Amino acid sequence: MTRFDWPALLRLGLHQLRLTPAEFWRLTPVELVLMLGEPRGGRPMDRARLDALVAAWPDKMEGNGDGSNGRTGRA
Repeated sequence: MTRFDWPALLRLGLHQLRLTPAEFWRLTPVELVLMLGEPRGGRPMDRARLDALVAAWPDKMEGNGDGSNGRTGRA
């Protein structure tokens, strides 16, 4: 596990974005990422990538295919 580089993040927030400390600490991680710009590899998933994931990891249906587990509730 690598350590999180808090000093670098603070420098970005306080110097590059010119935030006050109070403004910086009120940000959510998503807001901070948006303010800093798109991170490496941070592009949204497109349809082709979703289709590839669905093909690689299909949902497994159990029971009779109607969303139930095929049990009748009897012991």
